[in-house]
Amino acid sequence: MTSVRVGIGYDLHRTAAGRRLVLGGVEIDCDFGLAGHSDADVVLHAICDALLGAAGLGDIGEHFPDDDPRWKDADSRMLLADVLAKLAAVSLAPVQVDVVIHAERPKLAAWKPRIRSAVAGLLGLPESRVSIKATTNEGLGPIGRGEAIACWASVVCEDRRAK
Repeated sequence: MTSVRVGIGYDLHRTAAGRRLVLGGVEIDCDFGLAGHSDADVVLHAICDALLGAAGLGDIGEHFPDDDPRWKDADSRMLLADVLAKLAAVSLAPVQVDVVIHAERPKLAAWKPRIRSAVAGLLGLPESRVSIKATTNEGLGPIGRGEAIACWASVVCEDRRAK
């Protein structure tokens, strides 16, 4: 019998001049980035939170607090690798990931295949098990004004002990 766990994650960061914009481990050509203690990759942060939630292991802030200098400018791909190790330790592995990026700009249509490929590689999944969607906020709120980018992620994880 297969046992599955589902997790939901969310992240939001303010836009900031002079920073790199990294989404899903991919550097996006843009005139701004996101402010944060680490590289502020909202996609990988939301996925980390979803994975941790599926495992009942808390949230990203508990594991990588923003007042800890070890995580200053950290590459979120490394944070994700650490989260995946925590899941493996409890015999869980992701099998499906669904992501929605909320950004007024930059337009992400051309970047979605590259982000999908990068996320699939980081998770060890075929691209067919990763969905990357992008939407705007129709000019409403801080996202719509271009002051922030947010991301929602949902994951399905399989309990490897149940096989």
